[in-house]
Amino acid sequence: MFERLLPLIDDKKFQKISNARILLAGVGGVGGYVLEALVRSGFLNITIVDGDIINLSNLNRQIIADRTNIGKLKVEEAKERVFKINESVKLKVIGEFLTEDNFNNYINEDYDYIIDAVDDIKIKILLIKYAKNNGIKIITCLGTGRKLDPTKLEITKLNKTFNDPLAKKLRYELKKQELDLNIPVLFSKEEAIKVDNDIIASAIFVPATAGVYLANYVFRDIINDNGD
Repeated sequence: MFERLLPLIDDKKFQKISNARILLAGVGGVGGYVLEALVRSGFLNITIVDGDIINLSNLNRQIIADRTNIGKLKVEEAKERVFKINESVKLKVIGEFLTEDNFNNYINEDYDYIIDAVDDIKIKILLIKYAKNNGIKIITCLGTGRKLDPTKLEITKLNKTFNDPLAKKLRYELKKQELDLNIPVLFSKEEAIKVDNDIIASAIFVPATAGVYLANYVFRDIINDNGD
């Protein structure tokens, strides 16, 4: 199924992708597209974790959501979609929200990369700590809500972000704990659009692009890694 991909990378690089162990935290608006891109790019060892269910408000932007699976667990629907694309994927599914209490019960393996697509600041910090303590690469996605321009997305270091309240909170919490701010993140330079209520309004354009961007970043980092 990868005859169109293989001319772009040699067999050794494709083997790196096939062998890479990926943890994807969150399979919603951003994470669903991360997973889609990973599976269609040859990744075979993926763990996904998310405790949320699909609801009507997901239909406008989440790739795993449709009218037939409202009320179902996102990770289970994601699993079904993955195997429709490539049944050889070794997919580990954790259908729970990560918390400070259960984190170590679920996140306790040796991954090559962690892709953080969750909204919870505390969990983001736990994932960053876990990555640092175990020598695992990580990239964190910041806010994609209330934005419409995917061309404003950029991968940089956390300490260089702006126009992102989630990034500001994350920087503050990491500073309090004397943790490194020099970690790769995906953020949007676009100023958030003001809305009349507290709903985190969102269209498909920014989260979908963010998901593909994150997967591409990990893909390119792995194939260009000259280490063992």
